[in-house]
Amino acid sequence: MEQEKYTVLAIDDEEPIRRLLQKELTTDRREVLTAATAASAREMLRTHWFDVIIMDLRLPDIHDLDLLIEIKDTVPHIEIVMITGHGDIDSAVKAIKLGACDFIRKPFNLDRLELVIEKAHQRVLLSRENTILRHNSSIDQQSVQFIGNSQAVRDIKFLVNKVAPAKIPVLLTGESGAGKDVVARLIHQRSACAGHPMIIKNCASLQKDLARSELFGHMKGSFTGATESSEGLMAYAHDSTLFLDEIGELPLGVQASLLRILETQTYRRVGEKEERMVNIRFIYATNRNLAEEVEKGRFNEAFFHRINAFNIEIPSLSERKEDLPLLVDFFLTRLSPDNTSYRIVDNAMDCILRYNWPGNVRELRNVIERSIILAENNIITERCLPRELVSISEDNLATLSLESVERNHILKMLQFYDDNRQKTAETLGISRKTLYRKLEKYAGH
Repeated sequence: MEQEKYTVLAIDDEEPIRRLLQKELTTDRREVLTAATAASAREMLRTHWFDVIIMDLRLPDIHDLDLLIEIKDTVPHIEIVMITGHGDIDSAVKAIKLGACDFIRKPFNLDRLELVIEKAHQRVLLSRENTILRHNSSIDQQSVQFIGNSQAVRDIKFLVNKVAPAKIPVLLTGESGAGKDVVARLIHQRSACAGHPMIIKNCASLQKDLARSELFGHMKGSFTGATESSEGLMAYAHDSTLFLDEIGELPLGVQASLLRILETQTYRRVGEKEERMVNIRFIYATNRNLAEEVEKGRFNEAFFHRINAFNIEIPSLSERKEDLPLLVDFFLTRLSPDNTSYRIVDNAMDCILRYNWPGNVRELRNVIERSIILAENNIITERCLPRELVSISEDNLATLSLESVERNHILKMLQFYDDNRQKTAETLGISRKTLYRKLEKYAGH
């Protein structure tokens, strides 16, 4: 994979040194910008994205290490290399303790400086990757396939191929477990951002009081408990894709801030006065009817119209049952331990085809995984399937509405797990909030 381009800021009050650094350190994959003072450096940091800073220890408009402290406090992801004179070694050591990654003496060797910069950039990349992995650890990165050959699936793939190269935000709608996350990753994989890891966040997991901080970052001391500055997901999604799942769960005030990013490509961290530039491709997903949410005052109307510029509706599994055999084969291969070959008998497949799958593809995956564990001699029979799935006969299914099937299935799963709603939601492949909403909906039935 081609290495990404990055930008270095060189801060030095001597013009010959600035010219030298810009000329000699600029490469095809490294841009070098310069600043002569702390004030001009601050301005550059507000309007550009830097990974590495080369900074003279002594600048005319600020005292010693104050600029280093300021930068590390406001943009902690940046690695800073100090340039020092012979008499500044003690200060350089102090700079390391305050967060600088290295220092180099004047007159410096350009080859040595280039190695130091590359090392600093690698530290930035490693830190970014670790942060992304922490946020995306629950996502199976190998499953970037939307399995199926139905007309509905072919239509989705056509739309994905059309919208992926564009920068327009995309809204994915459909039931929980239908595959919105897979479609989001397909769009990212075929976009100009594909060389960068996609950032994924489920908005239902955001604490209401801390949602703004987690998304946009915050300054040290900006609220109780903010003992240090934080970058936020926007910074880590720069030049990449940010996938915000369950966007309908996001607080209204935060929706307005996201709208501002879409309109201006700028944002502010909590407690920060200055705006930051950012370059992000946004993908959103929801199982709610956002138009209805707007009418009820629970979703920002302007934000809805902006993110709904390109909508892809993901069909439920019950709407594309012809894809079930392909999905079953896929999961049997994908989930089989040690590449063991498993076979499903016709009666068991008939049960799968008759069932309406209220939990969609996610529920199907759980059923196949369970069946593999229960299989004898690598053969999956009806006995390997959940009881409630087998008990729905073809005649019963013809008379039951999809809503009735879903209600009965949810209630049976709750009974099976002794009313453990967390375990029930996980097995169905839906969030607890979605489960609670469905239980409230069916309470009067």
